[in-house]
Amino acid sequence: MNAKSLYALIAVLVVVLVGSKSLYIVKETERAVQLRFGEIVNPDVAPGLHVKIPFVHTVRVFDARVQTLDARPQSFLTLEKKRLIVDSFVKWRIADPAKYYTSISGDMFRASERLSNNIEEKLRNQFGERTVTEVVSGEREEVMDAVIRDLSRQADEQFGIEIIDVRVKRIDLPTEVSSSVYDRMRTERQRLARELRARGRELAEGIRADADRQRTVILAEAYRESEEVRGEGDAEAARVYAEAYQRDPEFFAFNRSLQAYRDTFSGGGDVMLLKPDSDFFRYLDDAQPPLD
Repeated sequence: MNAKSLYALIAVLVVVLVGSKSLYIVKETERAVQLRFGEIVNPDVAPGLHVKIPFVHTVRVFDARVQTLDARPQSFLTLEKKRLIVDSFVKWRIADPAKYYTSISGDMFRASERLSNNIEEKLRNQFGERTVTEVVSGEREEVMDAVIRDLSRQADEQFGIEIIDVRVKRIDLPTEVSSSVYDRMRTERQRLARELRARGRELAEGIRADADRQRTVILAEAYRESEEVRGEGDAEAARVYAEAYQRDPEFFAFNRSLQAYRDTFSGGGDVMLLKPDSDFFRYLDDAQPPLD
């Protein structure tokens, strides 16, 4: 290889090296700042292909995707001085690359540590103003909204970080007090159950008494109506009998005698003691023998 070819090869290598040092790419999922001798000259480099001056400009690239900080469980005191173990997490991302770089040098580990301390402070303040019932169920959403609001303002001012969401994964009671709390909750539920059963029995007795009263009233009214109907029926029967008797008294008397004979002789008895001139034999004595 002659000297000319060697110089050409060196020139090509220099051009490639300078070109590789002069060009850089910022992805859509990244945020970047451009520095000139350590001073920020472009606080938010747009995604795409860019050119820089080698050894003069430096580019710091950060992950712009949503990050999850799983905070370590912490112990907080409520308004009643009850200790709770709270496990929470934070969703965040970079909002201001320049402030993010100048405040914590773009170190994600330092950002997580600072956010963890801040979320611990905000939760401690919110839990200290509320009772156990309020932070567990009654005002849990209000607690989270207040924490997000305060933490977002602080994180944006100090670190250039946007807080997307803060959530509590679980709230536990310390082991030494959980048994007594559960016993107290069980006792309260048993007391409430007894009250509900007593109210139910009282209501049942009222319903049963009202049903018995209505039954008595219905039976009395039914008996009264039946007696009225029976009396009306007996009166109508007596009227019909009276009218029939008035039309033909002799036939009516004869018919009643036949009925008396039928009832007497169908009894199966073979002895009867009566006077010969008794009215019982009236129609028997008057009967005429059949003609031959």
